[in-house]
Order: sequence, then C-alpha cells, then structure tokens
Amino acid sequence: MAIRERLSGNEAVAIAMRQINPDVMAAFPITPSTEIPQYFSTFVANGQVDTEFVPVESEHSAMSACVGSEAAGARTLTATSSCGLALMWEELYIAASCRLPIALACVNRALSGPININCDHSDSMGARDSGWIQIYSENNQEAYDNFVQAYRIAEHKDVRLPIMICQDGFITSHAVENINLLEDKEVKDFVGEYNPQEYLLNQDHSMAVGPYDIPAYYMEHKKQQAVAMENAKQVILDVAAEFEKISGRKYGLFETYKLDDAECAIVIINSAAGTAKDAVDKLRAEGKKVGLLKIRVFRPFPAKEIAEALKNVKVLAVMDRCEGFSSQGGPLGAEVKSALYTAGSTTKVVDYIYGIGGRDVRVENIEEVYGALFDILATGNIGETYRYLSLRD
Repeated sequence: MAIRERLSGNEAVAIAMRQINPDVMAAFPITPSTEIPQYFSTFVANGQVDTEFVPVESEHSAMSACVGSEAAGARTLTATSSCGLALMWEELYIAASCRLPIALACVNRALSGPININCDHSDSMGARDSGWIQIYSENNQEAYDNFVQAYRIAEHKDVRLPIMICQDGFITSHAVENINLLEDKEVKDFVGEYNPQEYLLNQDHSMAVGPYDIPAYYMEHKKQQAVAMENAKQVILDVAAEFEKISGRKYGLFETYKLDDAECAIVIINSAAGTAKDAVDKLRAEGKKVGLLKIRVFRPFPAKEIAEALKNVKVLAVMDRCEGFSSQGGPLGAEVKSALYTAGSTTKVVDYIYGIGGRDVRVENIEEVYGALFDILATGNIGETYRYLSLRD
C-alpha cells in the first residue's frame, strides 16, 4: 500500500536508504547533499537501521571508506555534491575498476570556480567516464524510486558496478513535493539481502582488491568493465519492470513525451524536463508538433535506443546543463550527436548550454528554443550549432 507524503528530494532519498538498511554509510557533509547523511544519522541514532555510520574528514576519505567496506562484503552507500564528488575522483575509478556496487546519492551542484552552490551538472558529468552507472531524476518521486532500484542494478551478477543516483541541487533536493512511498517491508523484500560472491572477509577464499595490473592484463579488465556496463542496460529495464509491479510506476532508459509525430524536439536531463513538458503542452495547444526526450540513464548511454526514438525528428536541440569546453557544446550533446551519426540520421542538431550555476529555466526560455528550431525547419539554415540560452548581454 502506498504511503502518501510531502517530502524534499533529500529526505525522500534518506528514507529510501533507511528502508534499504545498508551495512555502512561513510559521509562528509557538503551543500546541497548535507541533509541526506544528516537525516540518515538520525535514523542510526534512533536505532531505525543497523547501519555503521562512519563520519570522515573529507569526501576522498568517504569514498575510500566505502571502497574498503564494500570490498569487505558490506552493502555500502554515501552522498555528495559538486567539489565533494571531485575530491572523490581517484576513488571513483578505483570503486568501478574493483567492481564494487556502492550506491551514491549525487545532488547536482556546479563545480567551482567561481564558487557557486547552485545546480548544474558539471559534477556528475565530469565523472561520466569513471565507470559508474548514472541515473538521473526529474523530481522527488523519481529520486526516491531510482534509489530503491539502485542496488538491484548495481549488485546484479552481470553488472557489479557502482551506481550514482542524481537529482538537481535545491531544485528537487530542498523543494517539498507530494510523493508516494512504498511500505518498508516492500522495499526490503524488493532489494533483498546482499550476498557477495567475492569479499575480503571470506576466510574460505583469499582475494586481492586493487592490485597492480600489468600491461598483459589491464586491457582485458577494462573490457570486462565495458561489458558489465553494457549488461547494465537490460538489467536496468528488468529491475524497472519488477519495480512497476510493486509501485505502479513505469521507468525505462529514457522517457518520451509527445514525441511520436514531433518535427522539433529537445533532449534534456533532470528537473528542467518538467518545465520543458509545460512548454510542449503549451505549443501543442497552438498546433505545433513538438516533443521531448528525457534522459534517465546516462551511463550506460542508450545510443541505439535514443537514435530510434528520434528517427522522425527533423530538428533537435540537446540541452546541456554544463559546459564541455570543447567549443562544440556539452557532453550530452556530444553523446546524442554521436548516436544519431552512427544511426545515419539526417536530423539537424543544435546544442544549448543552459541553466549553469543555477540560472533559472522558465517555460518561455524553452519556448525560445523551440522557436529557434522552427526557424531552422522553415529555412533549412541551421546556423550556430553551439549556443547559450538566456545569456545576459
């Protein structure tokens, strides 16, 4: 039976963590994710979970502790944002290469500098090639649902990779929304117990974690990681199908919105998708054929599936909430363009940098993007393919 609540995104994720009841949480506070370990430490103090809470001296130490506890055989999680994720950089790669299914709640915030505590995706996008599965959340409900599904994906025998569940700092992390929670027992039964096959405290089978890898083996191990990441696509879909049975909420690799007959469309991630849907509704009411594709799973990147979903779109805008400094746009734009090129698509594509450093994204801003796409459709002239949205003169 669903439990109706009003929660912030941070509190919703902390409740998912409580319902999972992990073995270890190691964390160091950083805005805007601080509330997650703060809420969770209260659950520990109140005896609502059996978790060992490890307060550490930095985010690098937090991920180091997570690597150690997960390698020892303990189900482990943490939370961070922005420069905290950047300080974990070395350990992110170690966690992934050691095939440790750690779960991380990433509350997206701009990386310095200049110093900025507001939302953009430069933190998680900077970690996109570290070997972690990345799942993004439009709203508080999705942040909760995605975290409930996280361990079923990460711990699967064909995957065994760490996973980060992302949501937008302050926009969803601190805003309160109506949300449907699952019963504690439902979550516990869905996630199940953690029974690792290989772990350091297994006295019957010795093993090494993170040893020196000579050239004769390193490439093969990286290929194994790549295969596991590719395997994750089907596992994500399978877990989502099981989750739908207990929640009634359906998830895929991405969501399409009024895309079937769309001539102009946008691709977008996280909370701004909700604003963009309002713009789509408004323009559809005016008789304009517009649509949207919202990325849920960025790693592994569902290139073939996205290209298929966009095959009938004539003009496309890819919305990047971080700057790639490639002089061509951001990382999402690069991925989508690559997917379309590989599929032989003739869709005209423009990459927009938007909302970085917490810049507001309004319905009229998204309407402006669609207006530019219709200009391209009418004239055939694509013009500048790398643009900034809502840039002050």
